[in-house]
Amino acid sequence: MEPFKTLTGVAAPLPIVNVDTDMIIPKQFLKTIKRTGLGKSLFFEMRYDDDGAEVPGFVLNQPAYRNASILVAGDNFGCGSSREHAPWALADFGIRCVIATSFADIFYNNCFKNGILPIRLPQEDVDKLMDDAQRGANATVTVDLEAQEIRGPDGGVVRFDIDPFRKHCLLNGLDDIGLTLEKQDAIESFEDRRTQEFPWLVPAAG
Repeated sequence: MEPFKTLTGVAAPLPIVNVDTDMIIPKQFLKTIKRTGLGKSLFFEMRYDDDGAEVPGFVLNQPAYRNASILVAGDNFGCGSSREHAPWALADFGIRCVIATSFADIFYNNCFKNGILPIRLPQEDVDKLMDDAQRGANATVTVDLEAQEIRGPDGGVVRFDIDPFRKHCLLNGLDDIGLTLEKQDAIESFEDRRTQEFPWLVPAAG
């Protein structure tokens, strides 16, 4: 997993409450088990019309936000079913950070496991960042995970809280597999000791 340290990019405003996971990535795209290729279908039913043409008014179709890496969203983002494809689609599009007043718990946890930083902030701070985001590509935002700060285009700073363990995992690019591999030496030592003490547990070759 790619580490998350400091992210500077365009923030796209999505002032919609209760954006559920089916809105993020509709059910017809859940057949794949790959984490790549889903970005083009992110917010599919809002981005495209019935003929497959882009809806000009949708934020991610607008020239200023086509390369957005930060999403400023409404309350209760990621509610609905617990599909991990939702953070996969966001990450594949290029979104590495989502800012909202609240998130659905399962979606929130899945973000950390897929290299996305979800930030909970009071409504007042989200409103400020939403206003910054609505200025378009000229208003870049910097998210500094180590300092736990969001720096706006006018120099304003918003502080955010994050669980220390999750912060450690993101800074070091550690998903569940990466965390396990941190203990690789201890795992190999245990396996060697088990082989010596209980040789009958070793699987037969072939």
